Amino acid sequence: MPLIVYTLLAAAVGFALGWWPLAAWASHAMNDERMSQRAIRISSAIITAATFGLITWRFDVSWLMPVLLVFAAAATVLTVVDLAEKRLPNAVIFPTLAVVGILLVPPTWALGTWIQLVWAVVGAAAMFAGYFILALISPASMGMGDVKLALVIGLLLGWFGLSAWLIGLLAAFVVGGVIALVALTLRRVTLRGSIPFGPSMLAGALIAVLLVGAAG
Repeated sequence: MPLIVYTLLAAAVGFALGWWPLAAWASHAMNDERMSQRAIRISSAIITAATFGLITWRFDVSWLMPVLLVFAAAATVLTVVDLAEKRLPNAVIFPTLAVVGILLVPPTWALGTWIQLVWAVVGAAAMFAGYFILALISPASMGMGDVKLALVIGLLLGWFGLSAWLIGLLAAFVVGGVIALVALTLRRVTLRGSIPFGPSMLAGALIAVLLVGAAG
């Protein structure tokens, strides 16, 4: 089948998963009903469809698909919750960390480059340490949820290599800066306000994976 067909199918599957199980997971992870169920469903469906489609278009059908799609699904839930409550729940982060770690084993086995698992662990520890230092320096702008999310992102990007790790780290702050400027321009936030950083971190990770690819 042509790649475009796989991409469209993946987007359709992502939309369906986002509409129900992922939206339900996001709703369950929230402490308060700050978003309507309809808004949660629509946002989850659109985000998951877009990420599933992009990942399939970039990687086709490969050993990397399971881990990347699981990461994308969890990223949808974390993004929706963080936008609604400015909070990244442990109940989503830590299971995602465990599953991503497990699902990195098959592609490593297929490629025969076991050192990539070592770099994945190093990447997780290094990104965690970096964000932890930022949280200590500026706790008002960086929460512990972001620090814990850095473990997941660092693990995934570390497997892809140093280039992906650095691009993901940099892209998160670039995306966050652009979002902040747009929000200020539209007067959605003041200079003293805060914007959830988790979605920017996740977007940066996706950008890094798409740019570097399996060759990273």
